[in-house]
Amino acid sequence: MKSPKEISIEKKILDALVPGSVSYLTAELLMADTEIQLMQEYANTVSIVRLGYNDHGPVHMRKVTLNAVTMMNLLHEAGIKPNIEQENSGNLDDALTAVILASFLHDLGMAMGRQDHELYSMSLANPIIDRILAQVYPSSIEKRIAVRSVALEGIIGHMASRRIHSIEAGLILVADGCDMEKGRARIPMVLNTEAKAGDIHKYSANSIEKVAIHKGVHKPVRITVDMSSDVGFFQIEEVMLPKINMSPVKPYLELYAGLQEQEPKKYL
Repeated sequence: MKSPKEISIEKKILDALVPGSVSYLTAELLMADTEIQLMQEYANTVSIVRLGYNDHGPVHMRKVTLNAVTMMNLLHEAGIKPNIEQENSGNLDDALTAVILASFLHDLGMAMGRQDHELYSMSLANPIIDRILAQVYPSSIEKRIAVRSVALEGIIGHMASRRIHSIEAGLILVADGCDMEKGRARIPMVLNTEAKAGDIHKYSANSIEKVAIHKGVHKPVRITVDMSSDVGFFQIEEVMLPKINMSPVKPYLELYAGLQEQEPKKYL
């Protein structure tokens, strides 16, 4: 059964899409799919209970989807075309479809562990993507091939461990990096109280109060991060920035971060 938070994020995703569009239908199909829901939940069980990591489950994958769709819409407002559109393989709706598929499925591989989970995610997501695309593009194998390729690029590239080249895949990187508010670290903070290597990630994430994505002043997209403690800068500089630096959307981003009630630091 879905949590109220999952349902709330799903509504926001659909509100950001055009009713009746291919991307809207894709989002509805993903959200209604029992197998996907259970795969996301099990990935989260492995991540949190077995490995002691933060949320990599249904809420996280929905938040990444919302972040990516929000940024894609802001880029479109500014006249920035995604690669599917640039290369005449489809339109904005098709690019959004690829982004939604990638972000909604990008962490399925956590069900098998952290190392190389992006590769396992791609393997697990591939048949699901084919199944969804057969329903939304029943008469266009060309669209299915283009959208699937870009979606898989987004999944395999989301760890910033390999170079990616499309705007769409670049959005997954940044959208994933933006999901770092303290609620994501709450459960592992409670379950794992014994000190161990890597705890800086847990505590830095727990100091992030809010991440907002909105229209930029000098560039199409502005990301602002409010934190309660200086340790949050670790999350910005060691987690978020490496992802942004590997992303083709970096030229279109403004990034500000700082302690609440203080002047934020400009990173981009």
